[in-house]
Amino acid sequence: MSQTLPAESLTGKVALVTGSSRGIGADTIRYFAEAGADVVINFRNKAPRAEKLANEVRALGRRALVVGADLTDPASVAEMFAAVQNEFGGLDVLVLNASGGMEANMGEDYALRLNRDAQVNVLQTALPLLREGGRIVFVTSHQAHFIRTTPTMPEYEPVALSKRAGEDALRELIPTIEAQGGEFVVVSGDMIEGTITATLLERANPGAISQRRESAGRLYNVSEFAAEVAQAAIDPVPADHTRLIGDVSGFVAE
Repeated sequence: MSQTLPAESLTGKVALVTGSSRGIGADTIRYFAEAGADVVINFRNKAPRAEKLANEVRALGRRALVVGADLTDPASVAEMFAAVQNEFGGLDVLVLNASGGMEANMGEDYALRLNRDAQVNVLQTALPLLREGGRIVFVTSHQAHFIRTTPTMPEYEPVALSKRAGEDALRELIPTIEAQGGEFVVVSGDMIEGTITATLLERANPGAISQRRESAGRLYNVSEFAAEVAQAAIDPVPADHTRLIGDVSGFVAE
């Protein structure tokens, strides 16, 4: 890891990243901690990885709270934010990073429950804790963000549609967020090398990732994209509340 945010730019701030025991979420936590933030590491079933990451954060002199929660369970989400309130008294940055829908045996409506319903519930549950000037970042993919105008691979379409539904539902809450003194931004990136989603897509559709890489010119890796997510927590929010990362020439805007 290398310093990506200005030193001490998040000193005194508290940042929670959903799905942060590994991958993009974990690297985002690292960048936040390097910039001075105390962090909340959320996981669903990777407790040892989450604890290992927390120890990295503590070695930097930051505080780290590890909270397991099933985001599709409102009671579990409520317990998570109660723990945040108890430990830190409030929240400055919330990164809605956790997503899914390609997992086996999770039920037909799982993608929609996780990528739309759970995202809205997490945000609404977090809002009372959000301090003045707080920032909410929703992480998505170009394949989801542009799904209405640009078809994606069939294996990913249910996930893409559910993530776009989640993005739309969250955008409807922008006036509520702003009324409380907070800000909201969407960070959209292409397929990311080394993520679970990329691995599952490659398994379902061999060659899919290499084809996408060839088409885009290059794909970001996990730490590169996490740096963009972390940056979105401190940079001014664009007028359309959207940061598009990497090449989007193959996608048609609405």
